[in-house]
Amino acid sequence: MTFNQQVLEPTAFPLRARGRQFEDFQVGRHLDHHWGRTLTMGDAALFATVTLSYNPLYFNAEYAGIEGHPGMVIHPMLALCTVVGLSVEDLSEAGGPFLGIDELSFHRPVYPGDTLRATSTVIDKRPSKKQSGFGIVAWRTEGRNQNGELVVSFTRANLVLMREAQV
Repeated sequence: MTFNQQVLEPTAFPLRARGRQFEDFQVGRHLDHHWGRTLTMGDAALFATVTLSYNPLYFNAEYAGIEGHPGMVIHPMLALCTVVGLSVEDLSEAGGPFLGIDELSFHRPVYPGDTLRATSTVIDKRPSKKQSGFGIVAWRTEGRNQNGELVVSFTRANLVLMREAQV
């Protein structure tokens, strides 16, 4: 077996568990998600194009100005997707089905050049009645811009694996 064949074997790569499990979450626990993400004009144009969002507010600076904005507006769903993405490593990276978003509010526009950061607080946690070995965890997540202004907020829930199945 050559070196290249060994590298291509999936078993040649060590696996590392990622993310948190059910027992790692306690109601009231607050998580500041790291990194943040600066959204660019390129992000805005690409998102509007691939989602067929042909509202000129999202790709025409002159039109956005007429509507009272300082420039193009980032599509709110891109802001939401970015904030959800920023929270994944801390909340749901270990896997488990995404159960949805509730109580979604967009608080202010996001513009190219804005940097979004996310925080989450555990608001509910319970063993699943239908899926043995799993629990349901819900979080309240907020996305803020570089000025600390609330941009988007929502609750979300995931089915989360338990370390030890509860009977």
